[in-house]
Amino acid sequence: MSQTSDRMELREEDIRAHYAAATSLLEGFDHAPRIAEASADAGEERSAGLGTRRSFRSTTPGLATRRTARREGISLRDRIEGADEGDGLVSPVQATVLHGLRRAIAIALAMAEQYEERTGLADLKRANLEGRLPPDRKSDFSELLSAEAMVTLAVFANATAFLLAPQTPEETVEVGDVAEMLTDNGQLALHGALWELDQDLGKHGSTEPRMVATVLAFAEQLMAKVAARAPTMGRLEPFTAASWHVEADDFTIQGFTPARAARSSTLTMTFKEPHEVVGNHIAKYQAMRLAKMLMAYDFDRRLNPFAELGGFIFTFMGDGAPGTGKTTLIQMMAGMIHAYCEIAGYPFRYQNLSTDNIDSYQGKSGQNAKAFINNVIDPQVIGFGTIDDIDQLAGKRGDRQSSAGQLEITAVLMESFAGANTVVRGNCTFGMFSNYPENVDDALRQRAGARFLVDGPQTREDYIDILHLLMGRNHAIPLGAHELYAAQAIEKAVAASFESHNRPHEEGLARVFERVHGEIGDLDTIAKLGTYLKAIQEADERFTGRAIKNITDAVKVRAMDFELPDEWMEEPDLFLFKDYDTKSGMIAELRRPITTEMVIQEINRYADSEFRYADKSDEVAIEAMVRDFGRTEEAKRRYMEGG
Repeated sequence: MSQTSDRMELREEDIRAHYAAATSLLEGFDHAPRIAEASADAGEERSAGLGTRRSFRSTTPGLATRRTARREGISLRDRIEGADEGDGLVSPVQATVLHGLRRAIAIALAMAEQYEERTGLADLKRANLEGRLPPDRKSDFSELLSAEAMVTLAVFANATAFLLAPQTPEETVEVGDVAEMLTDNGQLALHGALWELDQDLGKHGSTEPRMVATVLAFAEQLMAKVAARAPTMGRLEPFTAASWHVEADDFTIQGFTPARAARSSTLTMTFKEPHEVVGNHIAKYQAMRLAKMLMAYDFDRRLNPFAELGGFIFTFMGDGAPGTGKTTLIQMMAGMIHAYCEIAGYPFRYQNLSTDNIDSYQGKSGQNAKAFINNVIDPQVIGFGTIDDIDQLAGKRGDRQSSAGQLEITAVLMESFAGANTVVRGNCTFGMFSNYPENVDDALRQRAGARFLVDGPQTREDYIDILHLLMGRNHAIPLGAHELYAAQAIEKAVAASFESHNRPHEEGLARVFERVHGEIGDLDTIAKLGTYLKAIQEADERFTGRAIKNITDAVKVRAMDFELPDEWMEEPDLFLFKDYDTKSGMIAELRRPITTEMVIQEINRYADSEFRYADKSDEVAIEAMVRDFGRTEEAKRRYMEGG
């Protein structure tokens, strides 16, 4: 992937110039904790041979002025090399972690040096060292030192997570919140962070896999802590307003945004072929289109022509009764994207957010959800994120049965799917699936730009196809008078499905449609279509401007309702490896004009789903109240009889 013009190169010679200092820090340094407390579980401190003398810190503004207690020697090298039950030789994994930490420290120091030069902090440091710092600059000096500490910590954590990502083990470790985050200056900030990392390794890094997991978990926690603190601090614009690139590692520093190594996730799911998804014609059709849309993403421009031209589905909601094929649909779509990416040589990352991510610790569920989002939206990969049983995972605001963890996940998903900072590049898509979408928070549900009704087999032919498919081959029962899988011919089935939405399916919406149609006639102008939308809003106040945006996005998808030729996916040079402008032109030539029929169908499809959710939600609430009243009356009767 080529380097974009808005990035500056962080030179290799500038990084390597800090290798000696980084190695020295790993070999040993002294640090007395100022915020955190040393843990008894961390094991015996490993002396760095630096002594335990008392000393005073400088009285320079921005640095600590208190007298320190006895310091403890810290040697991360000894700690990491000890994670092998006494083997006398350094293992490849240990060496990789040590080299990764050394390089991360060196990159952080080089980045801090860049910050010093851009802000004039380097001149102030020299003036302070020579005793000629003007009194009126001491406040500036202190603020710049604190900002330098934040930059150093952010880049160190980011680079560590990025460089060691290929070593990610199956095991996971919970290290908790980072406490010893010092902002006096960059050097002291590194001492505090490395001291706490040593503490965590002493508690959790007893084996090589756990040692690697601990380092990665600590880096993630440190990144999150720094990013949360950064908005409250000043002097950071010179760092956040630009980006730097480390060519040797293909590592990009963009403020406090975590960089992600372009790794494909290892998929262990069973993939399904399109004909194995029986029924669900529109959902299957749109999933197949979306899989190909993702492949149009341009890694150099970091943008997808479909996202720019319109018609890209960033989020969608798949709903249907249990057993109608939601999991099969996920397996089909993931399998298609995985196969296309293997042909093109693109990294593909699939991740599912499940109920396992709900945590009892305050804030942890939100962190899990944010990590899930960040992994999928990584602009260096093609991403597919799924949230199965979202009604159980994300809490409904105002529902007393929703846990704090569920509400944290709801807040993260709402902000990530349509928040002020949401950027749709077109490299990833998120699918939310539920058997009970009426239990999903209304605002979160409306963040789903497209609706996939997963209704399973519907016709006689569908039931014959699915019976034959699931019976397997271990039988000799004849098929009979039936053309196998003919009913799953996607274009014919989808055309019929779309035509069925010329009129609403839900009874409540049908009454609105009939009334409006009777008053103004055919809906063949923008004004008449707008009148219909207003009438829907009067019937359901939740039908807001966001609903209109989702409908227009769906219409734009219909305008892109064409088949990207299979050979474009099978032979990447024909399309995938073209430059962005060429791909955009090729797509634009296939675009269809928007018709009033498309608009009516998409209004009805979307509004049908909202009316379906509302009707179910109200009915469920009414049934629950009826049961409660019945139990109350029965309790009274038994009480009176007993009395």
